[in-house]
Amino acid sequence: MIVLDEVKTEDIKELGSAAPSEIQVLTIIGQIEGHQVLGEENKTTKYEHVLPLLAAVEEAPNVKGLLILLNTVGGDIEAGLAIAELIAGMSKPTASLVLGGGHSIGVPLAVAAKRSFIAPSASMTIHPVRMNGTVIGVSQTYEYFARTQERIVRFVTANSHIGRERFLDYMLKTGELANDVGSIIDGQEAVSCGLMDQLGGLADALSWLRDRER
Repeated sequence: MIVLDEVKTEDIKELGSAAPSEIQVLTIIGQIEGHQVLGEENKTTKYEHVLPLLAAVEEAPNVKGLLILLNTVGGDIEAGLAIAELIAGMSKPTASLVLGGGHSIGVPLAVAAKRSFIAPSASMTIHPVRMNGTVIGVSQTYEYFARTQERIVRFVTANSHIGRERFLDYMLKTGELANDVGSIIDGQEAVSCGLMDQLGGLADALSWLRDRER
């Protein structure tokens, strides 16, 4: 069994995770790093560090809940979905709190928790799948983009209260983002459309988690 107490102090500092307690805190910040290592000038969240930490939280008998603090610009789709799926599959109470921004692949990460909170001043960017590097101009490339985008749409709509059509409307909206397609919504709109559960801050998220302990 993996127990949270086995995580070394230097590892906790590297992961941006608070010391072991009944409510464990995990920060997801900057850019979600995937299979390629980003430059040292980038603030990143490394999925190979987060995945075992989440498994340790699930297995640790002394941990009663998990609080995920998000301020991310997005990043690698595969890595982001891997983290989101692991959070969604946890049996322990989980709460997410978007502070600053939960953009791009940060949207699935935000809704993956059992209860999602967003600060009134925070925002979320919803846009179609993008790809860096060489893109081959064939029909198979378009189909791959479509399948990847569908994975995100299915996950978000399954783990929030937003409808598929409404989410796609945000994703494919034109005229709002300069030189891009998509939408930026603030905290109030994220709640009113059903993407996030409620407006709130740290005390609200912690209070919800503590109520689940009883």
